[in-house]
Amino acid sequence: MGLAKVSTLVNKIRADRGADHTLLFDSGDTIQGTPLDYYFAKIEPITETKKTHPMAKAMNAIGYDAVTLGNHEFNYGLPLLATWVKQMKAPVLGANAVSAKTGLPAYRPFVIKSMPVKGGRPVRVGVLGLTNPGSAIWDKANVDGKLKFLDLVDTAKTWVPVIRKLGADVVLITAHAGDNGMSSYGSDLPVENASAMVAEQVPGIDAVLFGHAHNDVPQRFVTNKATGKQVLLTEPGRWGNRLSVVDFTLTKERGSWAVTSKASTTLNTNTVAEDPKIVALMKEQHDKTVGYVNQVIAQSKEQLSAAESPYKDTAILDYIQKVQTDLVTKAIAGTPDASLPVLSIAAPFSRTAVFPAGPVSVRDMAGLYVYDNTLLAVKLTGAQLKDYLEYSAKYFAQVAPGAPVDLRALTNAGGTPDYNYDQLSGVTYDIDISKPAGQRIVGLSYQGKPVAAGQSFVVAINNYRQSGGGGFPHVATARVVYTAQVEIRQALIEYATAAGTIDASTFADPNWKLVREGVPVF
Repeated sequence: MGLAKVSTLVNKIRADRGADHTLLFDSGDTIQGTPLDYYFAKIEPITETKKTHPMAKAMNAIGYDAVTLGNHEFNYGLPLLATWVKQMKAPVLGANAVSAKTGLPAYRPFVIKSMPVKGGRPVRVGVLGLTNPGSAIWDKANVDGKLKFLDLVDTAKTWVPVIRKLGADVVLITAHAGDNGMSSYGSDLPVENASAMVAEQVPGIDAVLFGHAHNDVPQRFVTNKATGKQVLLTEPGRWGNRLSVVDFTLTKERGSWAVTSKASTTLNTNTVAEDPKIVALMKEQHDKTVGYVNQVIAQSKEQLSAAESPYKDTAILDYIQKVQTDLVTKAIAGTPDASLPVLSIAAPFSRTAVFPAGPVSVRDMAGLYVYDNTLLAVKLTGAQLKDYLEYSAKYFAQVAPGAPVDLRALTNAGGTPDYNYDQLSGVTYDIDISKPAGQRIVGLSYQGKPVAAGQSFVVAINNYRQSGGGGFPHVATARVVYTAQVEIRQALIEYATAAGTIDASTFADPNWKLVREGVPVF
């Protein structure tokens, strides 16, 4: 997967359809999400070196016509984003990201591309870019007071008529938003996954290229409620593992071009070789990143695996809990909260993460903690902890006592992803999966005593969760007692480097388990 293979497919499509009849777009999450992106944001930041960001270099060489902002574009702050935008030859779009002060678009809303037709008027293609409103929560530290994120549907209703009046024959939306109409947060912000809603509710759109949901959607049609016309939607997976190909057929009608048919599919980039031009172009930056992630930071006394972390308390997740707990405990020393118990929250981000017995590298640590989250700590009561854990435990399917336990069906109930199953360290508790969601937490205790409803705790938590990501109760409004913008992955690396050894006996603490009527499931 990846851009080098995308480039090979793009070259084939351009050769087949004609380069002058082909446009190339991306729907976001471009400059965050890989060690390469991390390296040139944090280790050798382009804002300091003034060198071209590798993703700008690659996308410029491939020849993108427009790129839409994803929510992860804001992860490393607005200065780095601004630097990347300037380095991109293609316009970077985000119509619904507006200045918090003026209300005006902070990024270019749309672009109109003209495509030649032999012996006829050129075809004009209008492209409107829409980014994700969730950035207001997920990157609050970077965007609060600077940017606001408007509703996708309302924004499209504003701009699509403008694009049509400027002579666009075809209107395409590139949206960094899934298509299920749902949100991972509450109703305080516009809908997160609104791509299909835009297609249904805004007249004048021919197709929507969307991202964010990481699904392979070759072709989906949605009927516009106002016009009755069919709008085409497609999503090309994630990480460059698919390329969506959208074909429009246009016919002259009363001197103007009209779309008379459209179809799309997704192509698997794993079926082609990498484009050697892109590989050569990226070699220096790629090799630097590989060297970085292969650095050995510690020795592990035994192999630790995350494979069972979604349904068992595993030592490898306890390592995250240990580092977070120690950091927060040291940080609040000497404060009024220093006497409170410090707990920690972590989720199983990856089922494939492993610390091998022997050398552990940056790559291994990045495999365990795959997100660029920062560490905070909030103050919660015992009653709030119970609510939080009940909400988290909806992740499990209900399984009656004595019934067979199918691991394939046990987790991810209701579509809850692994990263939204939070485990709490520092207290002990059972999760009774024979009970309905909301009634599952049993025996919540601290140091052998039941947790009292009014008892106070300090809880280490990541910025995504504290800002409201996942919709967990209480944390978004809880008092923050620690925030130093410490990156959790980097903290894990530094902790391991300082110790030199990863010894599970010093941090493994099996404090929760799944039960049915008091009988352990495993």
